[in-house]
Amino acid sequence: MQHPDPITPDPITVEVIGSALASITEEMGEALVRASFSTNIKERRDCSTALFDRQGRTLCQAEHIPIHLGSFLEALPAILARHAESGIAPGDVFVFNDAYAGGGTHLPDIVLAEPIFVDGAIRAWAMNLAHHADFADRGHAHIFQEGLRIPPVRLYRAGALQPDIQALILLNCQVPRERLSDLRAQMAANRLGVRRFQGLCARYGTPVVLAASEALLDYAERRMRAGIAGIPDGTYGFTDRHDGPEIDGELELSLRLTVAGDAMTLDFTAPPQLRAGINMTMTALLATVYYAARAVVDPEVLPNAGLARPLTVTATPGSVLNCLAPAAVHSRLSTCQRVVDLVFGALAQAVPGRVTAAHNGACTMLAFAGTQPGSGDPWVYLETVGGGFGARATKDGLDGVHVHTTNTSNLPVEALEPEYPLTLVEYALVDGSGGAGTWRGGMALRRTYRAEAACRMEIDIARTLSAPWGLAGGEAGGRGRIDYGPGVAPFVKGQGSLAPGQWIAITTPGAGGYGPPEARDPALLARDRREGRVRPG
Repeated sequence: MQHPDPITPDPITVEVIGSALASITEEMGEALVRASFSTNIKERRDCSTALFDRQGRTLCQAEHIPIHLGSFLEALPAILARHAESGIAPGDVFVFNDAYAGGGTHLPDIVLAEPIFVDGAIRAWAMNLAHHADFADRGHAHIFQEGLRIPPVRLYRAGALQPDIQALILLNCQVPRERLSDLRAQMAANRLGVRRFQGLCARYGTPVVLAASEALLDYAERRMRAGIAGIPDGTYGFTDRHDGPEIDGELELSLRLTVAGDAMTLDFTAPPQLRAGINMTMTALLATVYYAARAVVDPEVLPNAGLARPLTVTATPGSVLNCLAPAAVHSRLSTCQRVVDLVFGALAQAVPGRVTAAHNGACTMLAFAGTQPGSGDPWVYLETVGGGFGARATKDGLDGVHVHTTNTSNLPVEALEPEYPLTLVEYALVDGSGGAGTWRGGMALRRTYRAEAACRMEIDIARTLSAPWGLAGGEAGGRGRIDYGPGVAPFVKGQGSLAPGQWIAITTPGAGGYGPPEARDPALLARDRREGRVRPG
């Protein structure tokens, strides 16, 4: 029964409920990974889970993929724009992915959202996202080329599957068996979240859980404001360049970041949106900024909507960083990485000891598609490859890892070769790719793939023209590159093909160093030379 007076739970109860919400989202994520079928989710963990309140505010997002918050931010408004809340029933599940009609950031990220009813009313929402590595081998001039666009529609109605909707989705997928299994895993994860949240309400009482949720949002805001207040007031500008296979040359992106008291304004400038997949929606920009600001201001701030309250983010509508329909968005994550570089570069002027040198600054993506030898069944394989992690003010960077808004893993050879007609003939750290400094930048990765059957391929890579910058006198990290084997025609706008026996090698960018190289500890420098971590000369 609803308490007639406002409830103010004690701090211990708030902390317990906050931990419970985090536990629920983490358990949802583990259920999704363990029940999934595709390598992209079961091995690379390219998925996210979250809980939202009735107003669509983030209560908690599991520590998975930061950019996926962009597909959650406008999820509930997109649902309620098409479906009256009074008509939503227990067991309804909405599916959507569209960047303009579904609040998403690109089409492979399919979201499932289920209302959580307690005492006959919606009290929260369970949501999860899985990257369905199926929408490959397509163009990226505009979003109509990039795959099936799904507005918020019911995949389940009152607990009953809507087979026509499911059939429509699967018909537009190249590997429907994988998609069906992953969708079922997403369903299992959400149902688990619904039960766990309902159990939390049964244990503590719904009014207490809702009041604690409000308190957690307010606490995140207070932490964020306190952190911003510790940054010197002022305006800090930073400009960087972005490149990729789809575009000629480089794009100049810039940020004007203003700190005033306990609030921060970030005003981005970018060229007009392009006929290429690198455009970002506003929700993608917001999710990226929230990650980057939290990482510098206070990494321990709770991952809920409260942390966004002190932040104001602007970018010109119709630009690469705030695109409008029908701009293509498939490769937006590579641009998101450059946005993080802008935020870090600006804040490095205000709080230099708390900002790393530039990480690899790319989402090096490879997508293969073909038919299996013998059976003729279609297959699609997607992978993103890690690179260097920037040096810190007191530590070396990390080698060959995913950074910032990606946070997935490099697929093990043992998981790749049994499932796809590909052989990984080289998998190595790249000598000299970490920027020199008092503290060394992380090293890049090189992976060489040999096709065992004819296949088509798509590549997205960045930092091939500009290098990941160093800080405080540290040197830049190595650039990314593509090397083609004998007989392989150079790819056009990142797309091409491999015949049986042909190979292609991808070298990801490294990362910048921190501090002047001459100040490095001689013992560490000697070790670097023994291990091939510095450039010859």
